[in-house]
Amino acid sequence: MSHVPTSGDSPFQAERTPRDEAPQFVLPLVVRIERGAPPARTDALETAARAVLLLLGDARAHGDGEWAEAVRNWEDARIRKVVRRARGAEWRRAEALPGITVTGKSAEVRVFPPVPLDGWPKDLAKLQVSGTELDDPEPPAAADPGRPVLWLNPELRMSAGKTMAQAGHGAQLAWWALSDAERAAWRDAGFPLFVRTAEPADWARLTGGGLPLVRDAGFTEIAPGSCTVVADHPALHR
Repeated sequence: MSHVPTSGDSPFQAERTPRDEAPQFVLPLVVRIERGAPPARTDALETAARAVLLLLGDARAHGDGEWAEAVRNWEDARIRKVVRRARGAEWRRAEALPGITVTGKSAEVRVFPPVPLDGWPKDLAKLQVSGTELDDPEPPAAADPGRPVLWLNPELRMSAGKTMAQAGHGAQLAWWALSDAERAAWRDAGFPLFVRTAEPADWARLTGGGLPLVRDAGFTEIAPGSCTVVADHPALHR
């Protein structure tokens, strides 16, 4: 069973907490970006969020599973996710490492079990973090009513890689907030979800509605304490 943080014990906040004293781990995510055929931005965000959920729901991440200890260590510290990019032979080397590849409409994202902050496998450590600027060829369609939505802060500008990590955080908070039965239903349905930028007029309502919030620790790109994502799952309204 995942470690579910209690109120005041969130791994997503700017203030220093006991989590900072624990050994620090990071969840690596690698997005495939081939020259001339980059994925659509929104599809990459949604695929990254699903990748995080698939790892959290994987039997290898629980009990005596081969990834369980790494996941527990990661969940007991800050929840860090770092997105790197790969193409060609880099991607093939990444695929050879233990992990899960998730395919969207145009995006491929591989998620790996957590690693120590300074202990990345060399084939992942060599990959670039920068250069994950992606665009949507056309505006994404409206989210389907009744499906989970990860709402992005309309006032923040983040790189695609940073936003993929934030969407993953939001998905993880939604997962933690659900009961075992609700998690199983979401998993069995294939983890449907949308990632959309909230309308500015709706943001105050979303952040004030008691839904899980991601507050960034501010290690990169944005100010510490910035609210980046609201995780809205239908089950959280029951």
